[in-house]
Amino acid sequence: MNPFAFDGGTADFQEKVIDASHHAPVLVDFWAEWCAPCRVLKPILEKLAAEYGGRFMLAKLNSDQNQEIAARCGVRGIPNVKAFVHGKLVDEFTGALPEAQVRAFIDSLLPSPAEPLRIAAQEARARGDAEVAASLLADALQLDPANEAVRLDLAEIHIDNGQSGAAQAILDILAHKARDAVRVAALQARLKLVAAGGGADPAALAARIAANSGDLDARLQLAHALALAHDYRPALEHLLEIVRRDRKWQDEAARKTMLDLFALLGGNAQYDDLVREFRIQLARTLN
Repeated sequence: MNPFAFDGGTADFQEKVIDASHHAPVLVDFWAEWCAPCRVLKPILEKLAAEYGGRFMLAKLNSDQNQEIAARCGVRGIPNVKAFVHGKLVDEFTGALPEAQVRAFIDSLLPSPAEPLRIAAQEARARGDAEVAASLLADALQLDPANEAVRLDLAEIHIDNGQSGAAQAILDILAHKARDAVRVAALQARLKLVAAGGGADPAALAARIAANSGDLDARLQLAHALALAHDYRPALEHLLEIVRRDRKWQDEAARKTMLDLFALLGGNAQYDDLVREFRIQLARTLN
């Protein structure tokens, strides 16, 4: 008997798949007696479930006998393997893949050995100890050199510490193969702001604008400084005013900076309304 593989059905799907997936990934193999590829894939899955020793669970569902749950899960062809993590369908494949590909599919679902160190680094950073956080992330990369989240965390610390070159080197490596493209774009946008807005005196820039509302250079510099201080609404307001006054100024610098800010804020739900508001205003201004 394989304690990590079981025959499931509609009646216990919630308990043994959805609920159980909060503790370990659950692979659901939809199969049928008449399906020859199913007979090829099934022993591979059972072998790997035993080998991985509970790091994932395998639920085998006869799709003919459980048509309701198969339809609910969107099964259109078998064998169909669906992976559930934390109660959600996160990935799937159809067909009898070779063992190496099935193993790679499973490995992509499992927590990285670097994750405890990454969590410790986040806690250190929250305490304001960036040096310890960076050291922990370096150790995490030793355990899992391909861990993208660890690399991006490290890049963010480099930006905070003014080490733009080190941050850019990490982002360059990930530029064309990142799974989290939204976060990479956000960090690229932060680097642009650092390069453009470092050392500016917001009070002096505001005084220049008060004396001459058409001082577009002061507005752009102030927008950069405000964005670096996480004061995004007034930053976007100054950029939008530049676009209204002269959209072509400095090769559309204000419009491009607004797009950079949209990228910077795009991965953070708390700024969704702000980004939506200024996207609409920018579109109206340009049209």
